[in-house]
Amino acid sequence: MGRLTTHILDTELGRPAAGVTIEAFAVSGDGVEKLTETRTNADGRTDAPLLEGESFDAGVYELRFHCGPYLRDSGRKLPAPSFLDVVTIRFGVADPSEHFHVPLLLQTHGYATYRGS
Repeated sequence: MGRLTTHILDTELGRPAAGVTIEAFAVSGDGVEKLTETRTNADGRTDAPLLEGESFDAGVYELRFHCGPYLRDSGRKLPAPSFLDVVTIRFGVADPSEHFHVPLLLQTHGYATYRGS
């Protein structure tokens, strides 16, 4: 059964990013439809897949990681406004029977992602 999962690692501090709100959207044309919203746990992961089974179709998706509050609350000295607030990753799913793991590797002034499985 296919599924969409994620986690957030604060690579600057070397720890999971806990308490970050993540929203998942389906993208079609110029529109987006919100599918789910959750928060990361103490391990920087969600307690369940963002999408799985019949709710996970082929198409374009968008994950929005609301990192601003986490970065501000992590003890860093940040300017106002900070460089990062909501990190958006848009990606395509051709085969929804596969596991798509889309992690966020976060720093104060940058981020990286990849497709894991």
